[in-house]
Amino acid sequence: MLHNSVFIRDLMSRYHYPAAAADVFTAVEDRLDNEPEFGDAFDRIADGFLYKKTISFGEALRMIDALAKEYGVHQYTLEFVFIMNGAEEAKRRYAAAGLADEVFFDTWDDLRCKLLECMECDGVPGTSVGGWYGRFFDLSLRGFGRFEYVPTVFDWDLEYTMQCGRVFKPGDLYLDMHIPSSGVPLTDEIRFDSYKKAYKAYAHLFPEEKIVIGTMSWLLYPAHRRFLPKNSNILRFMDDFEPVSFEIKDKFYYDWRIFGAAAGKPYEELPRDTSLRRSWADWMASGNKAGDAFGIFLFDGEKIIR
Repeated sequence: MLHNSVFIRDLMSRYHYPAAAADVFTAVEDRLDNEPEFGDAFDRIADGFLYKKTISFGEALRMIDALAKEYGVHQYTLEFVFIMNGAEEAKRRYAAAGLADEVFFDTWDDLRCKLLECMECDGVPGTSVGGWYGRFFDLSLRGFGRFEYVPTVFDWDLEYTMQCGRVFKPGDLYLDMHIPSSGVPLTDEIRFDSYKKAYKAYAHLFPEEKIVIGTMSWLLYPAHRRFLPKNSNILRFMDDFEPVSFEIKDKFYYDWRIFGAAAGKPYEELPRDTSLRRSWADWMASGNKAGDAFGIFLFDGEKIIR
């Protein structure tokens, strides 16, 4: 296998990987090409996972981690390189499934998001959540614009009657939404562009072709309405959902999503260089707690049904 390939170089360029990260990945790719024992061992793992299908994704990552230790590469970096080396095969799978290139590129932008998180929070180019990416090869998760979706069966022990009268209950299908930290604001235009694309892709799975979208996220924390600016895009995003359940947390588990490398510092010392950071830092410094919530909404292809 050619590791430092045109496809991988184009992938890094397309998503504007930071130069420092691209240099590290390119150096690893060159080592795989120039050190036969290293490259052959790497290729056996890739071949077993991607083509022979004798190795699960989780097993492949464990083997990659052992290889990283043997050859002095950070495991987060080599896991990222392993995933990148499977991207061209993944793109072929998207095409074979009748999915447009746009869906592939929207989905795989997630890798850039996780790269930036890893560089910010762990100080190394790579991904600290390599296990997340198995679903990018089996196509179970797909990106449509700003958000990603996985058709999921609701398995909570509760029922919720939506404002429109529809009962959402265990066994019902919904689109589990994931929200990459892409840096793209959650404006009305951006959100509804994604909802409409998801509708076109998944409406046939739902009764009367009205899709249910749901997510569990810190972004839906109800207390946001008490301390975020009234013009916050997060509040607009929250307005799309009907809150089904929420939980107050004893620990601020999502601080890294807001404060990056500064997460874990005393609240009084957290950076306040954006309105979101300022609002959250002040909220926590005042003795309040964090939390998250699960919300859903019904969408008919054009509008949210209430």
